[in-house]
Amino acid sequence: MKPLGLALIDYRRGSKSASITIIRDDGLEVDVPVSSFFRGPEDLTVLERMALDRCRDHVLDVGAGSGHHSLVLQKRGLPVCAIDISAEAVQVMRDAGVADAREVNVFQLVGSRFDTIIMLGHGIGMAEDINGLRRLLKHLAALLRPEGQLLADSVDPRATGEPQHLAYHEANRKAGRYPGETRLRLRFKGQTGPEYGWLLIDPETLAAEASALGWTTEVIHQEADGNYLARLIRAKAVSRGSILPHKQPHRT
Repeated sequence: MKPLGLALIDYRRGSKSASITIIRDDGLEVDVPVSSFFRGPEDLTVLERMALDRCRDHVLDVGAGSGHHSLVLQKRGLPVCAIDISAEAVQVMRDAGVADAREVNVFQLVGSRFDTIIMLGHGIGMAEDINGLRRLLKHLAALLRPEGQLLADSVDPRATGEPQHLAYHEANRKAGRYPGETRLRLRFKGQTGPEYGWLLIDPETLAAEASALGWTTEVIHQEADGNYLARLIRAKAVSRGSILPHKQPHRT
């Protein structure tokens, strides 16, 4: 994540037109404006607003980046612990006024208990693959108080008609992998980081994997482009919404 951290610092220092390049291992490159990591409350997406409106009590913001979600929650009076593995990102958060910003890998976070965990910006993708998702969900469960909740967004990899994406998903299937398991690198101003995995997961597979570990999954909202917000809890009852049936993971 070093290139992303450098991009965040660069933006904070005044480079408002900066962009970071995401490079997939099949050669696909996408430029993302760094300004998208510094949006205020009025510029948040529908999914982000829905997630933040459902946060309660002590919140853990995993992969907090610039801290723009944490700042919204702080202004609402919620205590927030914002974590990121990037030292630069943590510095940006502290400079912006995030009260509790820590440079730590979520798997190194132990002993703390939260009421809400948020992983926005497709942050649950840090699981890398399906096995990593199981490990992540087990760890997050240990960080939540009874009836605590995880709010996470992702995108259904099946919701695309782009030939390059379809070919990538098919190659994953042939290799025995879940279609949404991607390999990426980040580049900023000539500095390219190492390759890492990033998981894009459909809601049915997420629900099935979560169910096997004792979670109940509710899809709060899903959009036509495949983006969706899910709420996972480890309690028998959930709030009103669309409850996904416990299916076997989608592999085709």
